[in-house]
Amino acid sequence: MTLASISTDEYEDFRHFLEDACGILLGANKHYLVQSRLGKVVSAAGMTSLGELVGQLRKERVGGALREQVVEAMTTNETFWFRDNHPFRIFSEHILPECVKRKQRSLRAWSAACSTGQEPYSISMTVQEFLTRNPGTTIDVQIVATDISPGVLGEAKAGYYDAMAVARGLPADTRARYFKKDTNHWEERWHVREDIRRRVRFTHGNLLASYSALGRFDVIFCRNVLIYFSSESKIGIIRRMADILNPGGYLFLGASEAITQYSDAFDMVRCNPGVVYQKK
Repeated sequence: MTLASISTDEYEDFRHFLEDACGILLGANKHYLVQSRLGKVVSAAGMTSLGELVGQLRKERVGGALREQVVEAMTTNETFWFRDNHPFRIFSEHILPECVKRKQRSLRAWSAACSTGQEPYSISMTVQEFLTRNPGTTIDVQIVATDISPGVLGEAKAGYYDAMAVARGLPADTRARYFKKDTNHWEERWHVREDIRRRVRFTHGNLLASYSALGRFDVIFCRNVLIYFSSESKIGIIRRMADILNPGGYLFLGASEAITQYSDAFDMVRCNPGVVYQKK
């Protein structure tokens, strides 16, 4: 079900609401996207127009059910295993060995906007591969994974993936090592092994809010996320990330993202292929 025609005023009002709520910056001509994604939400709420929906959203408290439904419907949850590959290679071949050489006993990593969990679980599998290749290494890696959508966080924490999801970027041998086939379900699906899930803690997180409750990190993965935010929001996000990164810590961004115009707190490290940003 789609919404009826959206007036210019209704669209602009919704654009402002969405940016205030979660930072997503809609383009000027995305009426069709709003219509297709919010039709069911508006209908289920017994409303008939976008203007009526926005009016109700303005009245609802932060964290309200309707607000969460709208944000979840408008959030893009495009993800797959070991996306772009090189960040995980850099993490395995440069960052983890560097920590071991310094005799660092623990490492904390943050997967921001983790969606249904493919990225944090990919990080955990990368850690397991590293430990297997380096017997006797005892570094304890903790991964915090956040997303603004309670729905996708629930899926991520459960760790079950259907055949189509596991096929996206996941090598067959890796699936065999770190997943178990669920034989108690009517369709083919796979469950992430418990020791891989144990490293990851999933929690709700809004990139526009404070990060102080998350603690400090050695590595942050914030990939293919900043493209949805305004320049002003990007500056604030990167500043807050720099604040909770330990000195010398690393920030991974998406292949099409850069921070040189938004922050001077990092040095770019070229790894051929790929780059990572290191806190000064």
